[in-house]
Amino acid sequence: MERERGITIQSAAITFNWPPRTMCSPGQEPKIINLIDTPGHQDFRYEVDRCLPVLDGAVCILDSVKGVETHTERVWQSAQLSRIPRLVYVNKLDRDGASFKRSVLEVAARLRTLPLLCQIPWWNKDEFVGVVDVVNEVGMRFSSTGALSLVSAATLAKENPALRAEMDKARQSLVETLSEHDDIIMEEFLEHEKDVSSDSIKKAIRRLIMDGDARFAPVFTGSSFRNIGVQPLLDGVVDYLPNPSDRPELEVVTGSKTLTLSKLFEQSSGKKKHHPHQPPIVSLAHVFKVVDDPRKGILSFARVYHGTLGRNSQIWNSHIHGYEKAMNILHVSANDYQEIQHLATGQIGALTSLKSARTGDTLITFPGHPGQSAPETFRNVRIKALETPPAVAFIAIEPYTKTSSEKLEDALKRLTREDPSIRWSKDEKSQQLIVSGMGLLHLEVTKDRLMTHYKIDKDSAIWGDIEVEYSECLLAPTKPHRNVFDRTLQDRNGKAACTVQLDPLEAHHHETMLESSIERDGNIIHICIPLPEDSDWERLPFNPELVRQQLLNGAIAGLARGPRRNAPVRKCHVDIKFDPALDFFGAASTGGHITNSALHAVRGALKEAHADSKIGILEPFSIFQISCPEEASNAIQHDIVAVRGGQVNEVIQPDSGLSSEGGIDTSKLYVPPDPYDSIQSLRGPKKSVVRMLQIMGKAPLKEMMKYDSQLRSMTGGRHSLQLDPGPFELVTGPREKALEKGNF
Repeated sequence: MERERGITIQSAAITFNWPPRTMCSPGQEPKIINLIDTPGHQDFRYEVDRCLPVLDGAVCILDSVKGVETHTERVWQSAQLSRIPRLVYVNKLDRDGASFKRSVLEVAARLRTLPLLCQIPWWNKDEFVGVVDVVNEVGMRFSSTGALSLVSAATLAKENPALRAEMDKARQSLVETLSEHDDIIMEEFLEHEKDVSSDSIKKAIRRLIMDGDARFAPVFTGSSFRNIGVQPLLDGVVDYLPNPSDRPELEVVTGSKTLTLSKLFEQSSGKKKHHPHQPPIVSLAHVFKVVDDPRKGILSFARVYHGTLGRNSQIWNSHIHGYEKAMNILHVSANDYQEIQHLATGQIGALTSLKSARTGDTLITFPGHPGQSAPETFRNVRIKALETPPAVAFIAIEPYTKTSSEKLEDALKRLTREDPSIRWSKDEKSQQLIVSGMGLLHLEVTKDRLMTHYKIDKDSAIWGDIEVEYSECLLAPTKPHRNVFDRTLQDRNGKAACTVQLDPLEAHHHETMLESSIERDGNIIHICIPLPEDSDWERLPFNPELVRQQLLNGAIAGLARGPRRNAPVRKCHVDIKFDPALDFFGAASTGGHITNSALHAVRGALKEAHADSKIGILEPFSIFQISCPEEASNAIQHDIVAVRGGQVNEVIQPDSGLSSEGGIDTSKLYVPPDPYDSIQSLRGPKKSVVRMLQIMGKAPLKEMMKYDSQLRSMTGGRHSLQLDPGPFELVTGPREKALEKGNF
């Protein structure tokens, strides 16, 4: 599928050594690099986001023709949240319309980071032939086969004095920029001026980017397809990006507390007596991806954060509260797998035969022979996992037979374990299956994968069209709604109760969000368990953390289907009160009864709100960026606003959109000129030159999913359309009436 569509769909991992041992200087050992290649399409943003937390560093790859795209900005912000040090690689400089200059200026203006040019492109007239290493003062020329030849600064001065002068100018600018922000390099610059050593420059760059704030970004360039600039980029990864020991200490969640691993060990040493030379845990790892491989079965990709994870270990999964056993540990190199005995701290590998592990699970191994359960201190330890974003599109599938339905359900269970951003549900009355995903392309790939990988016969079911997934929301607060759940569950009588109050989610809820509140699927759920007078948690007749989780599960299930359209409820603040004196009935209050009391309380409050006309409909919007000829721009803007219910925020010329946002004045940045900057036509401007504009704004996703074909007729094919996920917004006026009548 990836070859057919020319895009990355699933992230791929590879482990290799760099530099090769044959290229290492005496006394130098190769570094182990664990590389994860992630998709660039916005429909697969969850695939990117779930890989980001396990990274120590990242390389942001730009298309030098398109520059910084909207999706690039979004992923950059995600990396900012994880405080990941980054390099920037300006790729595809061999293509027509490529501009290193514009790309670098957009990095400063749109990513709000100060570019540190470690390389500049080497042009032979208008042909891209190599890169110039500004730090080491050497040229790197690449042949048509990708073979690298080094050209010294002295040779450059003889053969290409203009390029040598540009290299000196770039190095001088780099050293001056570094000296403004790093005291050590400033002292060396004042003492030696132009003769600052390459080693000092590398150390200064590393110091400036190590905190992950991305105030600075080393910039590299090349053309990966022609193998130009790849080797020096990997050298930059080794020189500038951190190794696992350089990163801040891991924070883990236990109960409602977040603390560092060392603090957790300190607490455990006070509670449990263990051998002084024996660590309380042997290893701690995080599952960031699950793959159903046709040859190896289920592979769980994990990053080890502490200790050493060995094969055949008994592994405690803190999500399912049970032990699992990995039969093999594999080093992954794209489609090739190599069995290894263990994974050390900072390494990434694939574990086989884990039956229940899912994306986001935390794996722990303990010393000695573990019992039926994990030590109490570490039983609930979790590495904070990524929240799955809300689905925006769905496809309905109606199997013809019961056998077809069972086969399809089994395939969907395996598929959703691989990709949690795919959800599915079954209507028990109509037997219809609803599969939800992140967009049109995401669901097309899902459908393709069901047929090719899981061997689902296309003719065994009716496949509907891909549609937009609407949601519901609360328009006004509800009164407190108490529910007493007193029914038989699994042949067992029981009773439990709780009180729920719902409010529309507003900005102040995020600002005043309590530590005990949980944000899930666009809602905030707060669970309050008040203490009886003169009592404490340990005297309660139940485990409050367990009851809190049961109430949370009930609330999530209650919000999964709203009363107006059976669609998920979003933008809701849920306040659940569980009073031990009134709502707990001893042994009768089983986990199932507590969960169901919360579920029915939430549904009851929503039904009351619907009866009072307090439930609205939300639809997903998309953020669009359209590049089109100037003569077509007015017609496109009118179509988006008047016909499709959208909003145009800005219309700019690409070259005029470089501002000094974020405090970076792009007019003061040094960037080498592009080869065509100096070309002047003696015949004057060509009449055939088309002036392009960029239109940016937001519109309902339903109207934009197939808008590309509409644009093609309006622009004669001279356009580009980029869509990125936007917010869910309230449907009002004519669109709401049309939706209620089923007109769209």
